[in-house]
Amino acid sequence: MPVLIARNPYATYARIAQVLHPVPAAPPGIQASAVVDPTARLDAGVSVGPGCIVGADVHLGRNVVLGPNTIVMDGARIGADTRLTARVTICMDVSMGERCIVHPGAVIGSDGFGNAPDHGTWVKVPQLGSVRIGNDVEIGANTTIDRGTLHDTVIEDGVKLDNLIQVAHNVRIGAHTAIAACVGIAGSTTIGKHCVIAGKVGIADQLEICDGVTVLAMTAVSASISKPGVYSGAIGMDDVASFRRSAARFRQLDDMARSLRELRKIVQPRPPGTTITS
Repeated sequence: MPVLIARNPYATYARIAQVLHPVPAAPPGIQASAVVDPTARLDAGVSVGPGCIVGADVHLGRNVVLGPNTIVMDGARIGADTRLTARVTICMDVSMGERCIVHPGAVIGSDGFGNAPDHGTWVKVPQLGSVRIGNDVEIGANTTIDRGTLHDTVIEDGVKLDNLIQVAHNVRIGAHTAIAACVGIAGSTTIGKHCVIAGKVGIADQLEICDGVTVLAMTAVSASISKPGVYSGAIGMDDVASFRRSAARFRQLDDMARSLRELRKIVQPRPPGTTITS
C-alpha cells in the first residue's frame, strides 16, 4: 500500500482534509433580505447572506462572507477572506484581520463589565476602546470578546478560541495561543504567545502570563506567571467520601501548620547545654 510518512501526522492530515473537503463557496452578492447602509464599502466577491445588517462606514474586504442574520455595526473593518458563519455580531469600530473564522453566536466588541460603586449603587463606566483582531484567528460559537475601557482589547495573529469563552475588556492574547472552551479571562490580563489554556480555566484580572505557558483544565490562575512551563491548580477526581474528608481537612491547615512549627521548635537539634522547657 502507498504510505505517507510525516513528522507531524495530525497536521498533515488536517491539510489533506482541507484540500479534500473545502468549505463550500458562498455566492457573491447581497441577499434581498439583507440591509446594507449606502456608506458601507464592499470589496469584490463579498457575500452578504439573508437577514444580515451592515452599518454605516463598514468596510468588508475581498471575499468576506457574512452568514445568515449576521450584524456588522458602524465603523467595523473586516479583512479579506474572513467568514462570519451565522448570527455573529460585530460591534461598532471593531477591526478584524484576514482569513478569520467566527462561528455562530459569537459577539465581538460588546461593552466590558465596567461599573463604579457609588453609595450602594453602580455607575456605568463608558467603554471607549474597541477590539482589534489579527489575521488567521478562529473564534468559537457563543464566545464573547469585550471592547476595551480606554484602550483596545487585542487578539493577535493565529489565536484559536474555542466555544463559550469570555474575554474581558483590555485583555491581550498573544499570537498562536489556543484557548479551550469555558475559559474566563478577567480584565486587563495579558497572555503571551504560543500558550495553551485548557477548558474551564479561570484567569484573574491584571495578570501577566509569559510566552510558552500551558495551563491545565479547571485551574484558577490568581497570580502572574513569568516562567514558561505547565501549570495546574485543579484537584483530581476522588470518590465522594474521600473528597469530603480531604475538604474537611483543608479548613484545618492553618492549625496544622502552627502545630508543626511548634513541634519543630521542640525536636530540632540545639546547641549542647541548651535546656528545653515546656
